[in-house]
Amino acid sequence: MGALLFTAYSFTNSAAPVKAKKAITAERPAPAVGTNIGDVAPEISMAGVDGKIIKLSSLRGKMVLIDFWASWCGPCRRENPNVVSAYEKYKKAKFKTAKGFDIFSVSLDKSADAWKAAIAKDGLVWKNHVSDLMFWDNAAAKAYGVNSIPMSFLIDEKGVIVGKNLRGLDLHTKIDGYVKSL
Repeated sequence: MGALLFTAYSFTNSAAPVKAKKAITAERPAPAVGTNIGDVAPEISMAGVDGKIIKLSSLRGKMVLIDFWASWCGPCRRENPNVVSAYEKYKKAKFKTAKGFDIFSVSLDKSADAWKAAIAKDGLVWKNHVSDLMFWDNAAAKAYGVNSIPMSFLIDEKGVIVGKNLRGLDLHTKIDGYVKSL
């Protein structure tokens, strides 16, 4: 009986005119906002050293390292030379899809003077330094689930997290994967 049905099905379909099939395109859902790799990084909108608001989203189109740190944090200060090195190495690099590289530093300081002094002393020359001077109650740190520093998130040109907690050579190796030429 199975063969008979198959034959009848083949016979009836072979006599029917062939219709063009519509192309089926499945759109990928937009990534969720969150702090996991593959998520869109939550927006950060906070005062810079001059008191003016700086938004993370203002850097869309670039690869961005979101760096959580503080002037009072020894491990952060020891990692700063590596972050400076990455900035110098990649700020003029040509990326496969991004239009440059930048750093968005979020300080968990309580003192504006200590924060600004550490920026100067450590040579953190990029422009995007923000803090609400709320220590561990920093709004961005809470949104990102930061419970120890230094902590970092690498985001692509679309704001999607592509790396987390990258330090030392691991930071450079991860960014290298997105570079077309230095």
